[in-house]
Amino acid sequence: MQPRTNGFQPVFCTIVPPHLLDKLSQADDPLLAGPARRTLEADGVRRHHRQMTAMAWAPHPPRTADPVPAKPHRTVYDCRHGTDLPGHRVRDEGDQATGDASVNRAYAGLGATFELLLTEYGRSSIDGKGLPLTGSVHYDEKYNNAFFDGEQMVFGDGDGEIFLDFTVAIDVIAHELAHGLTQYTANLTYEGQSGALNESVSDVFGSLVKQYSLGQSAEQGDWLIGAGLLAPRVSGVALRSMKAPGTAYDDDVLGKDPQPASMDDYIETDEDNGGVHLNSGIPNRAFHLLATALGGHAWERAGRIWFDVLTGGELARNADFADFARLTVTTARSRFGEGDEVEAVLKAWSEVGVPTG
Repeated sequence: MQPRTNGFQPVFCTIVPPHLLDKLSQADDPLLAGPARRTLEADGVRRHHRQMTAMAWAPHPPRTADPVPAKPHRTVYDCRHGTDLPGHRVRDEGDQATGDASVNRAYAGLGATFELLLTEYGRSSIDGKGLPLTGSVHYDEKYNNAFFDGEQMVFGDGDGEIFLDFTVAIDVIAHELAHGLTQYTANLTYEGQSGALNESVSDVFGSLVKQYSLGQSAEQGDWLIGAGLLAPRVSGVALRSMKAPGTAYDDDVLGKDPQPASMDDYIETDEDNGGVHLNSGIPNRAFHLLATALGGHAWERAGRIWFDVLTGGELARNADFADFARLTVTTARSRFGEGDEVEAVLKAWSEVGVPTG
């Protein structure tokens, strides 16, 4: 296992996986296929640009001389259906709500993510030093995605046929910001099992932010990623289910949710960086099993274990599922001692077929 480095490798991460957009782009109805194709093309351009500039990218300089901020610094921009980022500034930190619901939802979602990280884990923003949080809404025309590009959040309005406004789901906002958290900590390589872990960590913290903002226990949470994002015509409830991977949607246009729930059904593919959005269902389910076995608020014990692994400095950039699982066991033992937490971690990984020995 390669040691992790202190360098950052920002990546282009979208909430809607390429395989789903590709399926949609093949629809007979041009109202469905057209926006999906344009979204795939736009994502391809941005992904290529991120790859070309990654080597020259440097993290924001440390602000060690200043006190670590205990409040967020949010700025929301309006792209006005263009693609130039960040767009026109429409709401700064402390400003009153605007008449644009997308702006207000983005602002609230950025704040909710900051609050969970600071209040529960003592981390100021995604970099630990109070990094300002930037979001841009109304990106492009009928853009069917939201993404984190290594520096900021971007939200499309959806096509209104399959996807609605991407600010409607707070866990989508938190998911994308969590890619920044990973970028500034374990910096997991975005391919294969390490890439699936990267995606899974974002789903985990997306769910934690949603449950935290709603005051829900692990049992009360729906464990869905993107609930409310699918338009009424779609036969489905969300983009992904952490509780039951492979059951989020079953639609004549989108097809059936292909996520595996255990290593028995692990998907070997060259698409989507080795199936990062597919195989993430396996560690997702392990986290759900752990959180519900422990009960109470998922962010307190299960979330703390995941956060400690992510930020502890021992997780290699190219870690696979077994590497991550072993560290969760070690971390649970060091933080909570021998008890329910360690037993629950071992059982959760065992149920999805990931070894911890």
